[in-house]
Amino acid sequence: MRRGLTGQYRITAAGGETVRAFVPLPLPPKPPVELSPERQRRLEHALLAVGRLDAITALLPDPDLFLYAYVRREAVLSSQIEGTQSSVSDLLLFELEQAPGAPLDDVVEVSNYVAALEHGLARLRDGFPLCNRLLREIHARLLARGRGAEKQPGEFRRTQNWIGGTRPGNAHFVPPPPEEVEPAMADLERFLHESGAPGTLLKAALAHVQFETIHPFLDGNGRVGRLLIALMLHHDGVLRQPLLYLSLYFKRHRQEYYRLLDLVRQQGDWEAWLDFFLEGVAETAASAVTTAHRLLELFDEDHARVAALGRSAPNALRVFEAFRARPLATVGSLAERTHTSFPTAARAVEALVQLDIVREVTGRKRERVFAYRRYLDILNEGTEPE
Repeated sequence: MRRGLTGQYRITAAGGETVRAFVPLPLPPKPPVELSPERQRRLEHALLAVGRLDAITALLPDPDLFLYAYVRREAVLSSQIEGTQSSVSDLLLFELEQAPGAPLDDVVEVSNYVAALEHGLARLRDGFPLCNRLLREIHARLLARGRGAEKQPGEFRRTQNWIGGTRPGNAHFVPPPPEEVEPAMADLERFLHESGAPGTLLKAALAHVQFETIHPFLDGNGRVGRLLIALMLHHDGVLRQPLLYLSLYFKRHRQEYYRLLDLVRQQGDWEAWLDFFLEGVAETAASAVTTAHRLLELFDEDHARVAALGRSAPNALRVFEAFRARPLATVGSLAERTHTSFPTAARAVEALVQLDIVREVTGRKRERVFAYRRYLDILNEGTEPE
């Protein structure tokens, strides 16, 4: 269905030159999105995959453990799209107050993302609505330190920004002028809470494009826009645990992602975007289910091997459980978390090294760091810096 432009161009001044900035029309699209039989099938397939993900998280012995790992994986992936070079291991080393292998600014940026996501989830669980105030709070934490800290954290922009190019005049896309940001975001907030609007998956797909088109912040829009999808699915009860993150899918299909955003703005082709989005949801949810099964099998297999150690098994199992919760650790941190002495924790770690469950990753004599190797390998899949 061809709708033409999904907004209006406004002539505005930016950087000493005149540019055409794009102001999107409020959601939902008019005429409504066409749910052809094939698109309805895609939607049902995506909903089924999300339902399976929600079901398996209900069966996990410790859903928070899985959430801990997935949030950090998502933080790395979403930040990589913006150009950082961190890995999951870099982030975990940073959280251990150890020197990561990636540039510190990159790791701080990823750590900020974790803090922003965890803040958003905590607020939703306390009953706070998904609203512009919450998005600003999330943004404030995202840019709290490191790169972007001077880009008005927690505030909608008051100057013109642009996407692509070296200046507004040669930009690929110029979002709305600053005076249009507040009204456009108010319209988006109303859409998020409209009754009778399309189901949550479709609503999240539409809202993501609208947010990226408005580009309401000076920096961090891509990361907040991707977070918005996960927060909407959790807020509306589609997922009890917020475990659906599309960053890896967007990263792998980056050019198509940007092409489809342009297609929505220029031709009103919401349907092509929805097909892409629903395919991503189904693929990502199915992958998360597979990962959950693999982790459960890994934990069960390794637990059985540790339990067979004999007299040393009880302490080794306590340390193993600590590695399951945090796959990178020092002996000192393990002793503290398991309430054992340093020598006891050290002997347990050595037992896990002998079983090839953990390995030392720094090569140092002191303050050595040990990694739950196969667990980290699973978390790192797809997050290798490009």
